[in-house]
Amino acid sequence: MLKLRIITAAILLSTFLVVLFLLPFFVFVVFVTVVVLIGAWEWANLSGFESSLQRLLYALVTASLMVSVGIYVDMAGSIKTSELMDLNLVRNIMLVAGAWWAVALLWVQGYPSSAVLWGNRWVRSFMGWLVLLPMWLAVIYLDQLPKGPWLTLLLLLTVVVADTGAYFFGRAFGKRKLAVNVSPGKSWEGFWGGLFCCALLAMLVAVYTGSERWLVLIIILLVTSLSSVLGDLMESMVKRYRNIKDSGRILPGHGGVMDRIDSITAAAPIFVLALLLSGWDL
Repeated sequence: MLKLRIITAAILLSTFLVVLFLLPFFVFVVFVTVVVLIGAWEWANLSGFESSLQRLLYALVTASLMVSVGIYVDMAGSIKTSELMDLNLVRNIMLVAGAWWAVALLWVQGYPSSAVLWGNRWVRSFMGWLVLLPMWLAVIYLDQLPKGPWLTLLLLLTVVVADTGAYFFGRAFGKRKLAVNVSPGKSWEGFWGGLFCCALLAMLVAVYTGSERWLVLIIILLVTSLSSVLGDLMESMVKRYRNIKDSGRILPGHGGVMDRIDSITAAAPIFVLALLLSGWDL
């Protein structure tokens, strides 16, 4: 199983890096869109829509909402002319995403009692759009920036470093449970270890790039790291409610697409919002 996980991870990483750095922006948009639509297919099941027809309809509605968001921020224009999307409109959506994840935090903290608020499958289906659509826009917006591929890679590294640091610190020192009703394996010691590793990552990036705003970068990566943990916990909460181990089986050894992008669903919009509010750049 470990060998299979490593092979799958290597293929996924290689594909993502090729699309990110070597292929045109339009191809990146298509790639991210396909990933999100697969995530929508899986989220439909997490919502309680189990038949293939119901899940397909949910994915199609998600696609129509993506088109609406793209029109709202003039994504087509940015693809054709390479001009940036409307920053104010992008920021508005990221602010909505930030408000949503604040609510999600309360629901995760209050689980299982909070399930009375979101246990209905229609509410969960709406949650899926709040999870997927801002992430989709955030990643695409990030990539079109002048140093977008490197900023996207920094986002990914932050999520990976936070997760890896939490795992090893949790294994070594973990005693106090972070969210026992949602994800019993996570500990506060692992949580703080992940934040510590992200702070180190920020310092390394600041030194490598010669950035004088290193404190701003540390804050951005710490906030992004916190958000990534929340994204992971939120999906774990919904899966636990549905009594589902994995969101899907499309990725050998890893489960579903949502199992791999759950942290990014929260981290990406918060990372972009932090960049927009702080004005930080590589």
